Formats: sequence, structure tokens, C-alpha cells
Amino acid sequence: MELLSLAAVTIMMTLAFDFVNGFHDSANSIATIVATKVLTPLYAVSMAAIFNFVGIIFGQEVAKTIGKGIIDTSLVWDYGILLVFCAVMGAIVWDLITWWFGIPTSSSHALVGGLIGAGGAVAGLEAIVWGGTLKTGAFIVISPTVGLIAAFVLMIAVMRVARSLSRSVVNKYFRRLQLISSASYSFTHGTNDAQKGMGIITLVLLMSDPSATPQSTFIVPLWAMVACHASISLGTFLGGWRIVKTMASRITKIEPNQGFCAETGAASMLFLTASMGIPVSTTHTISGAIMGVGATRRLSAVRWGVGRRIVIAWVLTIPAAATISGALFLSLILLGF
Repeated sequence: MELLSLAAVTIMMTLAFDFVNGFHDSANSIATIVATKVLTPLYAVSMAAIFNFVGIIFGQEVAKTIGKGIIDTSLVWDYGILLVFCAVMGAIVWDLITWWFGIPTSSSHALVGGLIGAGGAVAGLEAIVWGGTLKTGAFIVISPTVGLIAAFVLMIAVMRVARSLSRSVVNKYFRRLQLISSASYSFTHGTNDAQKGMGIITLVLLMSDPSATPQSTFIVPLWAMVACHASISLGTFLGGWRIVKTMASRITKIEPNQGFCAETGAASMLFLTASMGIPVSTTHTISGAIMGVGATRRLSAVRWGVGRRIVIAWVLTIPAAATISGALFLSLILLGF
């Protein structure tokens, strides 16, 4: 009964993490389309929430990486669901800290850090599945860089094609196109981020099954898919307005054609990584893309000081979440839980 109770609490906290993820990352989905005034914030979050949920149709590869590709599943079986609970709590606490200060950090990497911290607290480096962790770590740099380059190149192409048209005509067409690019970005955001909660819940369900082993087949149940996507969509709808301000205006000023290029570049990157099962940061990717479109005007158009602050938070996310989850796990063990 105690095991089942802890499993239920961990699942509820994972859904809370997905809600906080959506709340925290709503800025990713709506910042550009709000900044360009194509949609009001209410309509923007409504559309983003809907397409976050529609992302349910796309695979389970990221969920499998989170569930079995970050820390040794045999270790998780040895120490039980408490380890997973502490990992999720570490991610939630770090997300709330960065939300309070309006810093767009990665909920994905907070969860990865939480898993590493809780596992590392009892097994050190042996807890880590290096293949999945190093791949995830590499994309801390790769995803925003590719997002920046893709948006930069796309923006240059748009500028060349539309160079003979007036600014008002260009914006007229791209205001419509940005509805498509924003919806695409929201779809890939939901696809990537909801799968992380799905991976945790499936892991907890397996550990709650007396007949399951670390080698058991990893299949996410339909109800977990629906619950995670619903949680992240609700969080997106309610919105994290502190971060919207940073993403929408403090990095660079953007127009509809730039918003379209940023969202399209970021969405393409997220679709690719979801297909590969790599749990990348949607925040990193869209931040890099916004910087990329800003840089097409001139390098000084991007407020690199704000960018540096964001990058520092990116670097701190995994070790910070790991420290929180590891300290919590050790404290609970010492208290006899």
C-alpha cells in the first residue's frame, strides 16, 4: 500500500511538473506572435494550448529516453520510486525559481538534472547512462545554435525574395503565415515536452508492477499520454507572463516575417529531435531562433546581455536541479523514508 501511495503521489507530481512546464514555457509558444501583435495574449495562449495537446499524435521516443536513457534503470529499481519522486521535485523547484526571476530556462534539462542528482546521490557517476546523457548535454549547445542558424538563413531568404515589396505588404502576408508557424511550433513543443512526463509516469508504473524488471518493454499507456498533454496544455493556457516579457521584447524587436522565420526554424529543429528521441530544450531552441532573426538586421539589434543571462541559466540548470534533487533524496533517506 505504501508503494502504491508513493507511486500515486509521484505521478501527481509529474503531472504538476508538466503543468509547471507548460506554465513556464508558455512564453516559448506565444512570445513571437504576441510581440508582432498578430494575436492578443488570450488568443495566442488558446491556440498554443490546443496545439500542445495535438502533439499527442507524435511518437514516444523522447519518453523512452527520459525513462530509460538518463540513469541506470537497475539503480532506480534498487532505490525505488522515492528516487524518481525526488528527481521530479528537483525539476519543479528549479522551474519555479527561474519562473519567479523571469528567466527562460529549460524544464527538460531540469528534469534530466533531477534524475542525475537523485541517482548520483547514491551511486555517483555509475548512475549515469552516458550515451543518452551526453547526447542530451550536447544538444544544450546544438539546439539553440541550429535554431539560430536555421532562423537566420530563412530570414535572409525571405528578405531577398521580398526585397521589392513594401514593409506593409510583407507584414500583411506574414501575419497570416505566422499563424501557421506558431501553431507548428506549439505542436512540436507539446510533442517534446509532454513526452518527458510520459517517460517518468511509465517508469513509475513499471516499478509498481511486481512482475516488471528493468528490462521490461517500455510502452506509454494512452491515459498517461492524455494526462501529460492535458497538463502541459493547461499550464500553457494559464501562462507564465514574466517570461513572456523577456522572450517577446527584451532579446530583440521582431516583426511578423521575423516571427515566422523564428518559429519555423525552431519547429523544424524540434521535429527532428523528437524523431530522434533526444529530449532537447524548447526554450533554448526558440531563444536561439529569435536571436538569429534579430542578427539579420545587425548584431547590435540583439540584446546580447540578456542572451548571456539566459545562457548562464542554461548552464546552471542541470547542476542546480541535480543539487536540489540529490539533497532532497539524501535528506529523505536519512529521515527514514
